[in-house]
Amino acid sequence: MAAVKQFQVTFDCAEPERVARFWCDVLGYVVPPPPEGFAGWDEFDRSLPAEDQGSAFACVDPTGVGPRLFFQRVPEGKTVKNRLHLDVRVGTGLVGAERLAALEAECARLLPLGARRVRLLEADEVNESCLVMQDVEGNEFCLD
Repeated sequence: MAAVKQFQVTFDCAEPERVARFWCDVLGYVVPPPPEGFAGWDEFDRSLPAEDQGSAFACVDPTGVGPRLFFQRVPEGKTVKNRLHLDVRVGTGLVGAERLAALEAECARLLPLGARRVRLLEADEVNESCLVMQDVEGNEFCLD
């Protein structure tokens, strides 16, 4: 049997630090310490060649349980639906009106951070309700 591997989730984006800080706020993640020898990430960034400055940023789960999130600058913008998205689990175990209230409360918290509401997918015979959102650069995610 293969051993479980650690992994990180990588986002292509235009503004890595902006998107990373959004996800820190959404998930309760934190910015890791800068590399040894640097007082902060700004100092580290200034040490890079001009074309690499601002090209990447990361955030981590402070408990060490969740995956590291890495954000890298790419030249092209997002033009189609994500092939992969995050489900932010805020309604686990809840059903009906109680679940919808949890989804709506989290949506209300995220809108001032720059998230956009896309649509509510209402419960059916198989699935409970979820709320499709977009992050600050238009990447889809679900409140589930």
